[in-house]
Amino acid sequence: MVLTLPAFAKINRDLRILGRDSEGYHRLSTVFETLALHDTITLEASDGPLQVTCSDATLPTDDRNLVTRTVRRWWAAHRGGEAQGVQVHVEKRIPMQAGLGGGSSDAAATLVALTMLDRGLTRAADACAAMTPADRALAAGLGADVAFFLVGGRALGTGRGEQLRPLADEPPRPVVLAQPGFGVATADAYRWFAEAAGLRPGEALHRWAETGRPGVVACTNDLEAEVAARHPEIGALVRFLTRCGARQAAMTGSGSVVFGVFDDAPGARRAAAALRGAGAATWETSTWPRAACWS
Repeated sequence: MVLTLPAFAKINRDLRILGRDSEGYHRLSTVFETLALHDTITLEASDGPLQVTCSDATLPTDDRNLVTRTVRRWWAAHRGGEAQGVQVHVEKRIPMQAGLGGGSSDAAATLVALTMLDRGLTRAADACAAMTPADRALAAGLGADVAFFLVGGRALGTGRGEQLRPLADEPPRPVVLAQPGFGVATADAYRWFAEAAGLRPGEALHRWAETGRPGVVACTNDLEAEVAARHPEIGALVRFLTRCGARQAAMTGSGSVVFGVFDDAPGARRAAAALRGAGAATWETSTWPRAACWS
């Protein structure tokens, strides 16, 4: 049996840091939104031990890879022992260290494919519906973004980002992504913010108490200023997209990708062409509704 599933990217349309919990994790209020840009996960039943491969030779496929850890944890929870009899191939299109959630999305699609294989299901939507609370806890344990990708569309994430509330999707809009010639490690971005804010474990940021109604897309990313202070290219890309007519432009997640949301495809195409002319790595995509994520 061979299963092939898309693993969609995401942007954070809004990201506020509300404090740190007693374990040192940052408490968030963020609006996730799925993009049409996607990797492809192919999972195949086979003989022998677990094998994970990837089209990008720079991406490790051992336990440093979230897909590998996903299969191992799922296998231990559902069958016990070492994972075996499964091959997974990741066809990468989502850039890494970009704030687009590529690794987490690959993990979520792998969980869906494992559920389909385990239960003999032919539709990804049925596999999502069949997941138990333990399966979803496993996803959240792998990462807050993994839990989001099982929901898809637009959703409000709170807590560490893993407490999710689906929000109404808007009609798809063109999105242009631009990445400077470097990535940003998530841990670095959060550490820079915490150091600048003097934010200690167990402390709340009361100044964010009036950020408006939960789920409102204000296109503010609290991490952006500190990342841009160290990498001015981030701010330059945000300003460039704004000048090109983006209705909203910001860094997504911990960076380094910057996104611009446009009202129409011609405007997005012109902006993408201008970015390429300036030498920036550029992708043209669109927001992607929940109903299309696991159809």
